[in-house]
Amino acid sequence: MRGMEAVRRRVSFADLKRMPDDGNRYELYDGELRVVPSPMPRHQIVSMRLTEVLIEYRRLHGGLVVTAPFDIVLSDYNVVEPDVIYFKPDTATRIELDRHVRFAPDLAIEILSPSTAAIDRGRKRDLLARYAVPEYWVVDMKKRTLHRFSGPREGDYPAATLFREGEEVASVTLPGVAIRLAFPM
Repeated sequence: MRGMEAVRRRVSFADLKRMPDDGNRYELYDGELRVVPSPMPRHQIVSMRLTEVLIEYRRLHGGLVVTAPFDIVLSDYNVVEPDVIYFKPDTATRIELDRHVRFAPDLAIEILSPSTAAIDRGRKRDLLARYAVPEYWVVDMKKRTLHRFSGPREGDYPAATLFREGEEVASVTLPGVAIRLAFPM
């Protein structure tokens, strides 16, 4: 006799909002619920420094910078919380301040943690490409690198551009945004 396999019900964003607050943060990947653990101090330092660069850009050019926890609802079954998010001025005008954002940001940045690295490099990258996020940065503090993905085509990003410590990373999407990689940033 063959064993029975349990069927997992897909979780929607509506289901997620109805869940009691248990102190965890969650993301949804095609309806699969994933816990997002709290980051370590080094992660937060890097996140804050990248946020500072984008806040300065916002002061000069407009737009909106937000940091996690902040749900980006790409669909009823796909919800992500990038570490740092930027919306250009024209995109930011679509944001309703008392509602969840239900469209792609112009730039999403992830700082890798041991528990999320595989997802951030794989499923999240694929999901952001599928929903046409123009630019996605993945910061690897352990390897002291940054991968810049941009210009998704047909639901996938072309090969990433790799930057190493000491090199300057310029945004493809945001003219004038550039940082020199130095860890912690």
